[in-house]
Amino acid sequence: MLVVFLSVGTALAAVQPPLEGGVLPDMEFSVPKTPENLEYLGLSGKDTFRIPEIKADVVIVEIFSMY
Repeated sequence: MLVVFLSVGTALAAVQPPLEGGVLPDMEFSVPKTPENLEYLGLSGKDTFRIPEIKADVVIVEIFSMY
């Protein structure tokens, strides 16, 4: 179990965050459950969505770590 944990930790440490002004990696998010939030984001009824699918001129993404 320790070997698996260490190998995953090493793999995650190799991934660098994007530089300021850079491009985020392609990520999928769960679609909100409420119709109001779906309408606000301009999303259809799919199970997941990507940031470019949000119907807005500007999208602000705040990323933080709990550790």
